[in-house]
Amino acid sequence: MTLSIPVSFEFFPPKTAEGEEKLMHTVTQLATRNPEFFSVTYGAGGSTQAGTFNAVANIRSKGFEAAPHLSCVGATRANTLNILDELKAQGVNRIVALRGDLPSGMGGMGELAHASDLVSLIREHSGDWFHISVAAYPEYHPQARTPQDDLKHFVNKMQAGANTAITQYFYNADAYARFVEDVRAKGVNAPIIPGIMPITNYNRLARFSETCGAEIPRWVLLKLASFGDDAESIKAFGQEVVAQLCERLVQLGAPSLHFYTLNQAEPSLGVLGQL
Repeated sequence: MTLSIPVSFEFFPPKTAEGEEKLMHTVTQLATRNPEFFSVTYGAGGSTQAGTFNAVANIRSKGFEAAPHLSCVGATRANTLNILDELKAQGVNRIVALRGDLPSGMGGMGELAHASDLVSLIREHSGDWFHISVAAYPEYHPQARTPQDDLKHFVNKMQAGANTAITQYFYNADAYARFVEDVRAKGVNAPIIPGIMPITNYNRLARFSETCGAEIPRWVLLKLASFGDDAESIKAFGQEVVAQLCERLVQLGAPSLHFYTLNQAEPSLGVLGQL
């Protein structure tokens, strides 16, 4: 198939000058796919704030659209408003608004306990200046008390003023289809963008997935494990699995695809090249 929908790519902020140089090279490689935007993650409690905003500024200096993540756990309203004003002054008009995680040692949730609170504050302060994306969890948030509770929190975020949602990565297209069906039944008609995690490393994928609650189908997990240290076989098989997932998502009507790159261009380009 020929990919006929938009794509976007996500990075984490580099910690060294060498990492910054490598990231900009990756940006240049991925820019050949004409992405809608690049996004840059935000550490627990805003721990990577300077690096996040610096990476966004560097990407935008090359003429590309970039969206910083912004989390609210542990943040004050005043500091958040200062950040919004600074981003607006720089011309940034996209934000990925998240609750975020409490860093160890931090005592309380802060003045904004939920992502819906952050979305409401952004809209209240900045009107329609920012395109706001929020997180979605087709396989449910790992901390959700029930699936119904998780769905309720998601709907609250969208009703607070979010434009789009980007999902946690998953490998079960049916979970995405059911999630979209459920939120449409709740009156949410905004685009739900699937998050795509290319498969390049068995141990890392298993560790990530255990932490964030993303299910790896048993047949995929066993096949990956069977390759042992054969990196090329893992790469080839993973690329095939993820490309087939993307094809299915396009058939299901996904509005675009958002790739979690881990600051590497080749895995995402390999999947896109196979479509």
